[in-house]
Amino acid sequence: MKFSQYHFVDEIKDNLELMGFKKPTDIQYKCIPNILRGEDLLAIAQTGTGKTAAFAIPILHILQTRSHTKRPDGIKCLVMVPTRELALQIHEVFVSIGRNTRVTSYAVYGGVEQGPQIAKLERGIDVLIATPGRMFDLVNQGYIRLGRTDILILDEADHMLDLGFLKDIKDVIRFLPKKHQTLFFSATIDEEIKDLAYSLVKNPVRIQVSPKDPVSKNVDHSVMFVKMDDKRFFLERLVKENPDAKILVFVRTRVRCERVHAAMERVGITSLHMHGSKEQKERLAVLNEFRKGNVRLLIATDVSARGIDIADVDFVVNYDLPEYAETYVHRVGRTGRGTKRGIAYSFCDESEKSLLSAIEEYIGKKVKVLSVEQDDYKEVVDLSGGKTMDLKQILEELAPVQNKRYGVKKGKPRK
Repeated sequence: MKFSQYHFVDEIKDNLELMGFKKPTDIQYKCIPNILRGEDLLAIAQTGTGKTAAFAIPILHILQTRSHTKRPDGIKCLVMVPTRELALQIHEVFVSIGRNTRVTSYAVYGGVEQGPQIAKLERGIDVLIATPGRMFDLVNQGYIRLGRTDILILDEADHMLDLGFLKDIKDVIRFLPKKHQTLFFSATIDEEIKDLAYSLVKNPVRIQVSPKDPVSKNVDHSVMFVKMDDKRFFLERLVKENPDAKILVFVRTRVRCERVHAAMERVGITSLHMHGSKEQKERLAVLNEFRKGNVRLLIATDVSARGIDIADVDFVVNYDLPEYAETYVHRVGRTGRGTKRGIAYSFCDESEKSLLSAIEEYIGKKVKVLSVEQDDYKEVVDLSGGKTMDLKQILEELAPVQNKRYGVKKGKPRK
């Protein structure tokens, strides 16, 4: 069934056609009818399956057709998400699909001044996308009123639990009308997720689009065994052999992020880097540069693994294997989005083999191994433009990072 055959308002159909959306994905095909009927939903779907549009399309249609005259004031739909990046992404989807409709949406999140957010809220919106912390701040100050909100969407619910938002999720219910529709989306399902879902939704329709291999079939993912200190040489080779490719690299910590960025700069490779300690304005600027392709190499911690929809990422590199197996799925899901193919490489040191085993157990199969002959391995290292760093150089490189972390000003010794 094509989108043109659905009974959506013309504006939505036109926008979907302009965006190149011809047919719904599996999760969209299964969710849209239930949402239009006003049913509660528990939907399990891996990243990259199109679940944001699965709820954005029917919600926009419902709100646009609810009344042909002036609608009552107040927020009609609340979308709760774990991160500000995801809030912005979902807001963009609502804006794109809802262009030329009367439905207005807005995203609020922490890390930025609340003044502009308050001004927008006071002008009135229909759909609010929010992270829990900033949302409750504004609720308690009286700027967000949810008394007319009859649709609640919890997106990336498993990630919200990981971040400790369980109480916030349950608390929001007391601000909503007693009768409301709840849509619960999660990439994974376990007993904790089930318990939470069934405590919030009444007789939900359960929809699961989760193949045996949770990694998208559009992603060719493999692992190569590389010593920790040699990983930078292999990343350098990958970048130089694919100069036009958009490459997203994941590392485990903020310090590693800074170090890999510096290592690429030393060999003449321009890169962006992003981690949780950067200000929100900086993070948005970095994502914008990478999204536009102005800089084609982004090095990031797992703050970027979920919810960031960056078009046309050609390669994902697990420079460090993640500590949690499910994070692997979210990382590699940044490539191979929609109908496009993607490639993911993992660099695995001897010390990380237990993490690789956990990943293989989680996805239910072995990750393909790319064997590197000893001569080829030596060639990659020997031909690198980088220089081996001694301990003094490493400490000098880390000094700015540590000083920033501990608030040490230049010229003053750290206590």
